[in-house]
Amino acid sequence: MALGRTWAVTLQGVGGQLVEVEADVGRGLPAVSIVGLPDKAVLQARDRVRAAVVNSGLTWPPGRVVLSLSPAAVPKRGSGFDLPLAIGVLTASGELPAAAFEGTLLVGELALDGRIRPVRGVLPAVLAAREAGLERAIVPGANLAEARLVRGIATAGADSLAMIAVWCRGSGDLVSEAAAPRGVADGDDSDLAEVVGQDDCRRSIEVAAAGAHAVLLRGAPGTGKTMLARRLPGLLPDLDEQAALEATAIHSVMGKLSSRDPLLRRPPFVAPHHDASTAALVGGGSTTPRPGAVSLAHRGVLFLDECAEFSGRVLDSLRTPLEEGEIRIARSDGIMVFPARFQLVMAANDCPCGAARPDDCTCSPDARRRYGRALTGPLRDRIDIAARTLPVGSGLFAVGEIEDTAVVRARVTTARAAAAARWAGCAEANGATANAGVPGRVLRSLKALDRRALRPLDRALAHGVLSPRGVDRCLRLAWTVADLEGAVVPTESHVAEAMVLRGED
Repeated sequence: MALGRTWAVTLQGVGGQLVEVEADVGRGLPAVSIVGLPDKAVLQARDRVRAAVVNSGLTWPPGRVVLSLSPAAVPKRGSGFDLPLAIGVLTASGELPAAAFEGTLLVGELALDGRIRPVRGVLPAVLAAREAGLERAIVPGANLAEARLVRGIATAGADSLAMIAVWCRGSGDLVSEAAAPRGVADGDDSDLAEVVGQDDCRRSIEVAAAGAHAVLLRGAPGTGKTMLARRLPGLLPDLDEQAALEATAIHSVMGKLSSRDPLLRRPPFVAPHHDASTAALVGGGSTTPRPGAVSLAHRGVLFLDECAEFSGRVLDSLRTPLEEGEIRIARSDGIMVFPARFQLVMAANDCPCGAARPDDCTCSPDARRRYGRALTGPLRDRIDIAARTLPVGSGLFAVGEIEDTAVVRARVTTARAAAAARWAGCAEANGATANAGVPGRVLRSLKALDRRALRPLDRALAHGVLSPRGVDRCLRLAWTVADLEGAVVPTESHVAEAMVLRGED
């Protein structure tokens, strides 16, 4: 009887947990058993692993093989267990030296001829290995660029099981260099200067970008709602290292990363169709919960075009992530938490027919009332800015000075830097770097605020025009307007503009 041990990682949400893979090779009829709550993909590895070992010119042990995945109470999912299972068996039988794999994470799916195929979730797997104290990770060669994003752990790639066998015997090397990144690409070359005749909405989008505020755009078709929304990501600064890793880990779990340049340096932009289900929007699944559109938009922008066409139940599912920055999906075996700190942008027509002028509308009063029913009061109260695009009567082809994306982005970057510096010194801000994420109690308790400037908010609250949540959101907007103008604290004019931006005239 002989024992072998390797290390793997099972994904839980967008994180990973280290798994100890033990292989026992003993006497008895030839058979392979895998225990420790494996899913179907892991169970089917029995046939893949044996064929890959034999076709790589290695010897499969003739007796009974038992493979144990610990901790046994944690479900094991995915084809990334193929490689650690194969190496565990080969080290237990003495075919490969066990010392070569001590403190090493192994990740990869095996083809029947021994090739190592890329898998999802390599970035969170390597992060989990580093946190657990492992010294090295061997991943598929196609995933090496992704694994190299994690600092503090040695990483190497392998293209086949035979390559690993040659390496651990001291006769060859693994893949040590990933393909050179292709460089930073914005993904969209559209410019804010293309939006003509919507000065108020351009201002609303600039304020939203500077403070990470949620926006609702209304207006007739063809007046620029979608154009404005799609130009918002271009106004945002690049992601810092921590935010980039968080966003990249989610896309890694979903298998949406480039193999050559996997790091997301720009804020992601996600725009689901209006017939999306609740599970597609916020995440879910009958067996294994997976991230939804709100998590794919983490640290970026979630755009819901034609939001009045969405189901009311689907839209209401946004209320919790808008407030808490995460989504919790409960299943029988536990609660899965996915990050969802996104900036929401919604666009809608005024009525189902989408008439350009109110006089041309053919909708009945009941149809108009039903059309906006999906956007409920509680959700509307969580949207900071309400803007309306107006029909462009003339001047569409006029030539003049129109600020482009680069000019506005410079102001947004300066405003965001001022907000980040201010809230970095406030322990109660809970690590928020943009005004939209600062708790209301912190905003109301700041001694630097001019109480006279807050009188319009007091009057609006007293007359029921604003809810307490609305007051907090107006305060956040006022801070953002002040940051854009370089002011130290909001003044009464900043508060007034914040109330207009929110739609509270």
